[in-house]
Amino acid sequence: MQTLLLIATTTYHALMCWLEDKKSAPGQIVHIGSCKLHIYTKGEGSPTVVIDHSLGGIEGYFLIDELAKITRVCVYDRAGYGWSDISWRPRTSENIVTELDLLLTKANIKPPYILVGDSFGSYNVRLYAQRFPEKVTGMVLTDGLHEESMLKMQFDLQALKYFFASGFVMSVIGAILGIVRICQQCGIFLLLKPELSKFTQHTREHVLRSFRRPKHWLTMAREILNLDTSSKQLKKANNLGALPIVSIKANSFFKPALWTNFIPLKSANKLRDTMHEQIIKLSTNCTQIQTNNSGHFIWVDEPEIITTAVKMIIKNLQQT
Repeated sequence: MQTLLLIATTTYHALMCWLEDKKSAPGQIVHIGSCKLHIYTKGEGSPTVVIDHSLGGIEGYFLIDELAKITRVCVYDRAGYGWSDISWRPRTSENIVTELDLLLTKANIKPPYILVGDSFGSYNVRLYAQRFPEKVTGMVLTDGLHEESMLKMQFDLQALKYFFASGFVMSVIGAILGIVRICQQCGIFLLLKPELSKFTQHTREHVLRSFRRPKHWLTMAREILNLDTSSKQLKKANNLGALPIVSIKANSFFKPALWTNFIPLKSANKLRDTMHEQIIKLSTNCTQIQTNNSGHFIWVDEPEIITTAVKMIIKNLQQT
């Protein structure tokens, strides 16, 4: 009986993926040589906002409509996510930055850029700014990471990292078997993160489509297992001169809940506090703003703060 059920869910998932793939991506697909990447652009004006997502996230789709009221915005899917091909190059910040610059160049998205990096995405935008300073005019880091503290994580947090990685690997199997799709259709995602209901179903679908695919979870596992390598690569990007930066700090890594009693939340928050002390030193023109009621997922809890931060960068540029 269980075997028949898994055959049914796997077949259903494969059929739905086939139907989804018949629909056009919202943006353009660009061949960068090693793979094809998807980039979605909206709005007009300069500088252009380029969003790089968190580990496993493609949250830019939740932000693009509001940011597009201010200036031109680009959301792109890193290799392995969304409508982008999977890449077999190591999922490190250096490779991601190389791919991003090729994408922006081939898609004819001209600088200057304001880079928005969420969590792991903060690594990528910092390294981009270090490698291409002439193209970057400002940066927003939402609950960003800092390599010095990440490389010195204590044992309980290292164990948590590998626990998450194992969960991502298991989710690859769950996605292949269609279990992730069934869970999503049963409302499990909204149950776990009810704040998602503030966004339209159309917008949520852009994100959930990726989470239903095995390549999404496989890429998450590869990125988190390469996190130490990315951290070492970031050591050369810890002095960005007077680049305007707004660093957004969440109230807590996770909002306190019943399940957070089973993880080292106090250790995670202590680590986060230390990282924000280090992030503020990245530039002589770095401003930190505190959220009112956000966990690490600021883009869901208080997305308006990210819009405010982008406006702050633009105002700063207009005054200089």
